[in-house]
Amino acid sequence: MTNRLGALLPDWIGQAEQDAQAPMRSFAGFLRQDLAAVTADLTLEWSSGKVEDNVNRVKTLKRAMYGRASFRLLRIRVLIRP
Repeated sequence: MTNRLGALLPDWIGQAEQDAQAPMRSFAGFLRQDLAAVTADLTLEWSSGKVEDNVNRVKTLKRAMYGRASFRLLRIRVLIRP
């Protein structure tokens, strides 16, 4: 993954579907369903990791505060960034 060799993914999927145990075969089949997106993720240098981190943080805060505090307090906690 660190060498950005997404072009080798179809070969890996084929090998996994033939030789691996059932959970790995299932995972390989799942990857094949959206092969273009997975290949792009393993090939391109861009990542949405920072955005996903922030989305996860905000969702966690919302779940923790649900029914306990006002929107104003939630907004402050989101903006402060612990």
